[in-house]
Amino acid sequence: MAQAVGILEVYGLATAFVAADAGCKAANVTLEVFDKNKPANADSLPVPLLVCIKFRGTVSDVTAAVNAGIEVAESMTGVVQHHVIPNPEDGTERMLKISALDKR
Repeated sequence: MAQAVGILEVYGLATAFVAADAGCKAANVTLEVFDKNKPANADSLPVPLLVCIKFRGTVSDVTAAVNAGIEVAESMTGVVQHHVIPNPEDGTERMLKISALDKR
């Protein structure tokens, strides 16, 4: 069975680093590579870059990590959305490896 994945999308790279750090300290999780998105309405956002943090571990650990990340991110630039996937499908597993941060 696959590990659960927690997805936390926040405004800005600095917020993503701090939220990821908080999540990793709060629970026994690992991180997948971050992903980014610059939406069409970027100029109207608090920070014009959305960053997706992906935590991996048990459902309870991932949930704790996401909650810790949310708390920190909300005190900074904010949270776009979040979700925990208890048992990701194979296709979802492959998608977790994709990162636009690798592209210029």
